[in-house]
Amino acid sequence: MKRINNFLILTVLFLAFVSCNNKKTEISDLDKLRNSNNTKTYPAVQMDSAQAINYITKQKVQELLDLSTLYLSGNRNTEIDTVIYSQMQSYFHKPDSLTFKNLFHELDSLKVKTVKVNNLEVYKDIQSKDTLDFAKFSVEYFDNKNKTLGTFEKNAQYILVSTPNTKKEFKFFFLNFYSSPLLKKDSTSVGVTR
Repeated sequence: MKRINNFLILTVLFLAFVSCNNKKTEISDLDKLRNSNNTKTYPAVQMDSAQAINYITKQKVQELLDLSTLYLSGNRNTEIDTVIYSQMQSYFHKPDSLTFKNLFHELDSLKVKTVKVNNLEVYKDIQSKDTLDFAKFSVEYFDNKNKTLGTFEKNAQYILVSTPNTKKEFKFFFLNFYSSPLLKKDSTSVGVTR
């Protein structure tokens, strides 16, 4: 019994000695501030407006598709489903009952669990005197076992609406999602040939 007590006392003393000698030499906050500069600590990343629009559009497309798969995986009649659906509608400028028809039909028929957006590029299309903003992207669908179901080319039309009282801030809204872009009309009318 005396041996066990001596062993325990020696062990406690050894641990106390080791813990006292493990003093870390931390740099004080004042020294960190004194020796830091903005370029090292906070790298400045600047994007031009086209890169910013491309980045925001990809983010919005991915968010909307994630919300769609989340909504479709639920019962579609619970309170959380209602919140998800209203959040999805907030991505659109003027949502109506047909807004999600094509999207839900495709995701449901393929039994999609997750979606990944790839190769998004934004472009402008001039129709009569209007300039329309479109995004062309590919989406890869995955099932519940994370097995790929395929990659599909999709389009979305969006609009940037300036916020009141500011000139540099815009809100992003989709006008059409998963719809084919408007086709340009041929200048030759039907029946007129020479």
